[in-house]
Amino acid sequence: MQTNLAPQYKNTPEGQEAESILRNCVHCGFCTATCPTYQLLGDELDGPRGRIYLIKQVFEGATPTRKTQMHLDRCLTCRNCESTCPSGVQYGHLIDIGRKVVDDQVPRPLMEKVLRTALKEGLPSPLFGPAMKMGQLVRDLMPTSLKNKIPAKQNAGAWPTRTHARKVLMLAGCVQPAMMPNINTATARVLDAAGIETVVATKAGCCGAVKFHLNDHDGGKAEMRANIDAWWPHIESGAVEAIVMNASGCGVTVKEYGHTLRNDPAYAAKAARVSELTKDLSELLPALVPVLKDRVAANPRVSSGQVAFHPPCTLQHGQQLKGGVEKHLGELGFKINVASCEAHLCCGSAGTYSVLNPKLSYQLRDRKLGHLGAMAPETIVSANIGCITHLQSGTPTPVKHWIELLDAALV
Repeated sequence: MQTNLAPQYKNTPEGQEAESILRNCVHCGFCTATCPTYQLLGDELDGPRGRIYLIKQVFEGATPTRKTQMHLDRCLTCRNCESTCPSGVQYGHLIDIGRKVVDDQVPRPLMEKVLRTALKEGLPSPLFGPAMKMGQLVRDLMPTSLKNKIPAKQNAGAWPTRTHARKVLMLAGCVQPAMMPNINTATARVLDAAGIETVVATKAGCCGAVKFHLNDHDGGKAEMRANIDAWWPHIESGAVEAIVMNASGCGVTVKEYGHTLRNDPAYAAKAARVSELTKDLSELLPALVPVLKDRVAANPRVSSGQVAFHPPCTLQHGQQLKGGVEKHLGELGFKINVASCEAHLCCGSAGTYSVLNPKLSYQLRDRKLGHLGAMAPETIVSANIGCITHLQSGTPTPVKHWIELLDAALV
């Protein structure tokens, strides 16, 4: 697809990257068939191909409108389209660029601004933890719309105290420690059982995704640089062998630090090294299976209950990691399956999407739970805090991170 950049974009990094991505688009429409919002709305402009044309028009000099902004806002950034694109179009990068350019030109209504500011400043804030604790105290008194966003208080269990020669860094995350602290402690316990010590750099915080995807690219990059600074002494000394992500949304973002900060002379090389070292927790499973198999096999409950796995979009499309969790947990004896229908589609969580676009988000949640529920699972597992919280809001079936399942099985 040829693009004639308007003069104001010709020499900008955003314009040049957009032009490079658009050049690979061949207008085939395969992406439309796997786009969740197109499946719900049936509007070409609510599919990747239509959004690509909207972005192309803006970069060619067309003036964007609130309608342009609305169609771009409706995108979940699930990147399902990237998995089905025969030309390898980097749609996720293009939608981030396009939204920022449109936001710079199209003012938002006051209440929309307030909500988006509250999300991008509040979720990564140190005050989020205390606010979550207060919310959990009065959770039962809240209206359903708020109650859905506040998981019940969870016992995190004990963090392991042993030291090991093998060490990995782990990003605690901005909301996960407050919402579901057992995910992090379960990760540390499982790795400890395999002879690996989990190290958390105290000054590392949000991966940067919240601000970046809400079009505050400068704020998101600042958080990325802060994480690199926090991790770098551990990396430079060779003390850690990997940076492990147990939230697949954070994982896809950190794996792209090298791309996002490629034009930053002070951080480009460090960011590339961080991306190189970053692994989703599931990528450690092949090495963990033989070490933990005997301990898991001794637990009679492991093979007794049906488990449904929802692979997050950030895992299967963003990181292109497919089949590993169910395969390796199956090797450990778990009865784990993926829905036979629409396993590739987003559950509707998508970071802050469920707050900003609740109607579409809950439609996708209920559609996903219908497919998962058809397996009559005892437990539903996933790999991302947002998906877990969102799915749990629509079902009485326990929804957990798969690492919690493995942690509880160790004897």
